[in-house]
Amino acid sequence: MLTQDGGCPKSILAIKDAIETMDGRWKLPILISLSAGTKRFKEIAKDVQGISDKMLSKELKELELNKLITREVSELSVVEYSITEHGKSLEKVMKELYDWGLEHRRQIIGK
Repeated sequence: MLTQDGGCPKSILAIKDAIETMDGRWKLPILISLSAGTKRFKEIAKDVQGISDKMLSKELKELELNKLITREVSELSVVEYSITEHGKSLEKVMKELYDWGLEHRRQIIGK
């Protein structure tokens, strides 16, 4: 296999990049929340139960940096977040993870 400068095979490099982009416990739940439509900070926090405001803020910034979401500030200083077309391209991946998770639960706990 061909390798990049770091010695990582190209076939692994793309997966490594994807995992690093989605790294952590909260990014997928945030994207799932936003896939239902544009939301304000507190609306996302309500959907993604258990996340602190500090962590949500950090994760939103990282998702925006990776062009998966956009942050819009209205004239009235209302901040809203939306999933981008690039972020929507993860919907198939999220659906596959959901399906795999259901099957995994059945395998492990029988439900």
